Amino acid sequence: MPHSPGGRRIRRAPARPLRGRTAVVTGAARGIGEALAHSLSHAGMRVALLGRERTALERTAESLPGPSMCVECDVSDRTALTEAARRVAAELGPADVVVANAGIAVSGPFDRTSGELWQRVIDVNLIGSANTARAFLPQLTATRGYFLQIASTAAFGAAPMMSAYCASKAGAESFALALRGEVEPDGVQVGIAYLHWTGTDMLTGIDDHPVLAALRRNQPGPARRVHSPAQVARWLTRGVTHRTPNIYAPPWLRWCQPLRPLFPALVARATRRELRNLPREESSPAEVLGAGGRADWNASRASRPAARRDR
Repeated sequence: MPHSPGGRRIRRAPARPLRGRTAVVTGAARGIGEALAHSLSHAGMRVALLGRERTALERTAESLPGPSMCVECDVSDRTALTEAARRVAAELGPADVVVANAGIAVSGPFDRTSGELWQRVIDVNLIGSANTARAFLPQLTATRGYFLQIASTAAFGAAPMMSAYCASKAGAESFALALRGEVEPDGVQVGIAYLHWTGTDMLTGIDDHPVLAALRRNQPGPARRVHSPAQVARWLTRGVTHRTPNIYAPPWLRWCQPLRPLFPALVARATRRELRNLPREESSPAEVLGAGGRADWNASRASRPAARRDR
C-alpha cells in the first residue's frame, strides 16, 4: 500500500471497471432483465433496455440512477435489432457489455403445443440471442467487450412439458460456446449464465403443473430454493465485472457441471410417475408462462397475417 510523504498509508478507492461503460440488456421490461438493468446502473454503467413492453421499459429506465435509454423491439427481428444497435451507439456510446436475456417459456405436452407457439419460443430464446450477438458484435469488437448469454439449468437436463424452452436453452448454450471460440481472437469475451429457480412471473404457478412440481419436489432442499431476481442480478453483475466465462446462479451450481451426464435419467425418474398418472384427456393445452411471455406472444400474433395466425 502506498504511503503519503508523512508516512501515512493511503487507501485507494476500489476499482470500478464498469463505471462509464455502456451495457445493453434484452428482455429488460421485467424480471431478471429489469433487476440486472438496475444492478448495472448502480455499478455506474449507462444502460440500454431492449424489450417488447414499451410502458414497462420506460418505467424501468426512469427508475435507474444513471444514464439510460429504452428501445421497444423484437429480438427475432434482425432489422429492428440493427436499428436498436445504431441508436445505442449514437445515444450512449458503443456497447461494452451485451446481455442476451430475452426469453419466454411454454408449458404443456409437445403434441398439444401449436407449431407456431413452439417455434416462437425458439425464435426468441435461441434465434433472438444470435440476432442480438450479430447486431452488437461490431461494437463489442471495437470495445473489446463482453457478451453474456443467459442460459438455464434446463440445458443440464430437459424437463417434460417444457420441450421448446429446454431445446432453446440448450441451443443457446451451444451457440455461446461456439461464438466464444470465434470472437476470442478479437478480444471479445463470451460468458454463459446458468440460472436455476428464479422468482420471476415466468415461475408463478409452476407448482400447479404436476410434472414440473414433481421435478422440483424431488430436488435436494437447496436446489428447490427460489432466488429473487435482485439476488440473481447481483451474481450476474459480479460475473460481468470479472468477465467470467461461466456464471452460476446460485454459485453452487458450478459443482453440478461434472454430473450433467446423469441429469436426463434423474429428471426422467423424478417425473415418470406423474406422467403415467396424467390422463391424456385431462392434460391441458400448452400455455405461455408469465406476463412477459404472454405480452410477446400477443404482440407476435398481432403482427402476423391472419392466415398464418390460424395455423
